[in-house]
Amino acid sequence: MRERITLITGATRGIGRACAERLASEGHAVIGIARSLPDSDFPGEAYAVDLTNRQATADVLAEITSTYAVNGIVNNVGLTSHQPVEDYDLDTFDDEIQVNLTCTVQTVQACVPRMKQEGFGRIVNISTELVLGHFNRTGYTAAKAGLHALIRTWSYELAPHGITINSVAPGPVGTEMFTEKNPVGSTQRDAKIAKIPVGRIGRTEDIAGAVAYFMAEETSWVTGQNLFVDGGSGLGGTGLL
Repeated sequence: MRERITLITGATRGIGRACAERLASEGHAVIGIARSLPDSDFPGEAYAVDLTNRQATADVLAEITSTYAVNGIVNNVGLTSHQPVEDYDLDTFDDEIQVNLTCTVQTVQACVPRMKQEGFGRIVNISTELVLGHFNRTGYTAAKAGLHALIRTWSYELAPHGITINSVAPGPVGTEMFTEKNPVGSTQRDAKIAKIPVGRIGRTEDIAGAVAYFMAEETSWVTGQNLFVDGGSGLGGTGLL
């Protein structure tokens, strides 16, 4: 069987942590990158780096790829702010583009040469249903929409080398950040649940399951696709976060 070595950004909490645990349970050797090191129960190796820093990110990726033959990437890390466009700070824009979009380019540039040598690779980007439109999310939605464009462009480039690239666009998921802003039992949270056809907030495991599908060796004929995993919340074309 092929050895699976998978790099996950933003791996210590929420969706990233769920992906790490799911893929590790399926035999992947997991390498996590995050702003801070995880607890001792993390199912793999971990590196701490400030992903808003392009050079620091490049340095840690160089260290990882010189040590591990990475053949899988889950570009999960995300950064979002909540500002109306007229008040939007351009330094914040730079950080959101770096973390949500440029960092994805960096991981792929670092890992794809080895994937091409192996003739195999799986790349999954974590997007968001907010690309369908939402207020006060200028940088976040622009960057995440960019991920959708990248999967289609890179599919043309990478598919001949046995490398697939797809994305998963979550709806409202009960991460720590989401729950902090939408406490259980709050009017705001209940209003969001009421707009989800499935009738509940998503679980991080829901997203990890979709990621595992795209990461499987059996899905070699699936590339350039974006899968909304949102309980149906995006059916009306409006984001709920």
